[in-house]
Amino acid sequence: MQPTANYYTHSEHEIGIPVEADGSIRVWFADRELLFATEPREGYYVVSAEAEVPLARAKVITFLETYNSVEILSPEPQSAFGAFARQMKWVEAAGGVVESDRGDVVMISRNGRWDLPKGHREEGESFAECAAREAEEETGVKVAEVGRLLVTTLHAYNIYGEWELKLTAWYVMRALSRHLTPQREEGIVRAEWVAPERIEEQIKNSFPTIKKVFSAFSV
Repeated sequence: MQPTANYYTHSEHEIGIPVEADGSIRVWFADRELLFATEPREGYYVVSAEAEVPLARAKVITFLETYNSVEILSPEPQSAFGAFARQMKWVEAAGGVVESDRGDVVMISRNGRWDLPKGHREEGESFAECAAREAEEETGVKVAEVGRLLVTTLHAYNIYGEWELKLTAWYVMRALSRHLTPQREEGIVRAEWVAPERIEEQIKNSFPTIKKVFSAFSV
């Protein structure tokens, strides 16, 4: 699907940027973490951001090639994030946890990892509508209902030489059917129902964003 993409402007979005209680913002680059915060944290390579000069994306990427966790230290982390985000193409997406009446959930295997169905939001489509459509397209499941918003995440990636920053809204959805057909043209090799007691083991090698979704789902 063609993404709804633009350069980041916060006011355009019905789903908010995931800001933590202390005002910090996390962006994931696969398994590597970029944190915008006001106080230095243990275990992070800390870089100070000057208010007048946005930190160059290329420099941040270089730090992340060396360190797994990088913190951008700023008295205004949301402003620092905004300056960084404007250097990438903005993409919006949605997906989530599709649950059966038995409590099983749908997971997909893609690129050697267990994942959840998700995809780009189309023009004029709500995030909830996008979540249901993408779940149906990627797994073949029929979604009866889109429930609560679990969490939103941010992750960045380079595709065909262009950096994109994706905001994803993750929902709980209720399944109407149990038949699954993986969307192989999207690189999905398996789609299966996972029992609640198997989820923890299943997501051991999943991306941090997927683990965050399941943390919210289990609450």
